[in-house]
Amino acid sequence: MKTTDKTILITGANRGIGEALVNEALRRGARKVFAGTRGRLQHPDPRVVPVTLDVTSDAQIQRAARELGSLDLLVNNAGIAVPDDLSEFEAIERQLAVNCFGSLRMSRAFLPLLTRSGGAIVNVLSLAAIAPVPVVPAYSISKAAAFSMTQSLRLFLSGQGVSVHAVFLGPVDTEMARGIPVPKASPESAAAGILDGLERGEEDIFPDPVSRPLAEGFRGGVAKALEREFASLAPSP
Repeated sequence: MKTTDKTILITGANRGIGEALVNEALRRGARKVFAGTRGRLQHPDPRVVPVTLDVTSDAQIQRAARELGSLDLLVNNAGIAVPDDLSEFEAIERQLAVNCFGSLRMSRAFLPLLTRSGGAIVNVLSLAAIAPVPVVPAYSISKAAAFSMTQSLRLFLSGQGVSVHAVFLGPVDTEMARGIPVPKASPESAAAGILDGLERGEEDIFPDPVSRPLAEGFRGGVAKALEREFASLAPSP
């Protein structure tokens, strides 16, 4: 999918990767970008339409779905990461609510618009979806769950003309990753890599210097082969 002349909704759009995705989509000629945030947002480009959107709120999601007249691309970018040691179930539940169930709620709510346009869903995940990161195990659990949800969504929407893409980000220089002492990609380069992968039609997008070397091994690995094998067992729509 090209972003030129498309209508796009991006959650978590007020900072970090979400803000960079908004600006990258504008740079590539998007017709309109709905910027979903929990707080107020101002943007100088008239193509940006702020949308009050907490992805854990069914009421806000349904209101937004009613207000948007059309949609070509949904980018489920909103996410949280809270350091923990798996001793607090509340921390696990909170991150699952945003990082996994929030994306699923959004995808379900906007599916009629995306089906009408033959659009796409992009779920922004993390390498933590593939292997857990020690300091954020609950975050890793939520992203692994979101990855499985993305695969399942891809399977069930394959006959409806809506493509579903998973983004496996390495460390990115955002507030969320500030305390991790490793080299990080800029949000701008990560956003460009995400939209490049989408335009190339990649189901699984590895957009940054840390994640990119893993792409070939992942796509040719046993887990991806098993996903394809299971997909072949799905009944015809």
